[in-house]
Amino acid sequence: VQLQAFGGGVVQAGGSLRLSCVASGGTLRTYGMGWFRQAPGKERETVAVTSFNGGSTVYADSVKGRFTFDSDNTKNTAYLQMTNLLPEDTAVYYCARSRYSYITHSSSQYDSWGQGTDITVSS
Repeated sequence: VQLQAFGGGVVQAGGSLRLSCVASGGTLRTYGMGWFRQAPGKERETVAVTSFNGGSTVYADSVKGRFTFDSDNTKNTAYLQMTNLLPEDTAVYYCARSRYSYITHSSSQYDSWGQGTDITVSS
């Protein structure tokens, strides 16, 4: 499967963005999905991970209540709705498909990755 993430951009603090992750050559429906991010000079961190078909989702404490995972199986697309963005949310965001159908937290368990989309949140 190939994943393409888009929807990033520059936004002021308090603003919202919706990232999309479009899959081709394979399905997302039966696999766990994850959104990850990497800020400049920092290690990649997990933003949200979900079981297949979006059944269960776990969010990082830093985004809980502000970010929401969603998916549309008819479009083979996963989304990350982000609200009340903060400057510390500035990063490159990646979507990834897990090897498994259940929630997996380690990025090493994801074998298909999108190319990343940049988000800059200005204060």
